[in-house]
Amino acid sequence: MLGALALCERMVFMAGRYSMDFRREAVALIGSSGRTVPQIAAELGVSPQSLRNWAHQLQVDAGGAEGLTSVERDELRRLRRELRIVTEEREILKKAAAFFAKESATR
Repeated sequence: MLGALALCERMVFMAGRYSMDFRREAVALIGSSGRTVPQIAAELGVSPQSLRNWAHQLQVDAGGAEGLTSVERDELRRLRRELRIVTEEREILKKAAAFFAKESATR
């Protein structure tokens, strides 16, 4: 198991996010280090609640807890984004149809 310093060196910042490897190793420290979540979080520079959330999500992904898996969350996020775009496009088309209907009625 890597130490806290090695973990910090392996962090990947992509839009303010930590890599899955970093999260897994950070969660592994909870059970193996004998330290409390706040102590580990402080050493790694993350909030204790983030560390708890990561631990819970890994349990859900492994089937050990109830909730949406990471894959399901990603799909839900993608579908919500797609719905928002389609809704905006529909509103634009409604306005365009109303504009052209009004224009053709005045001719």
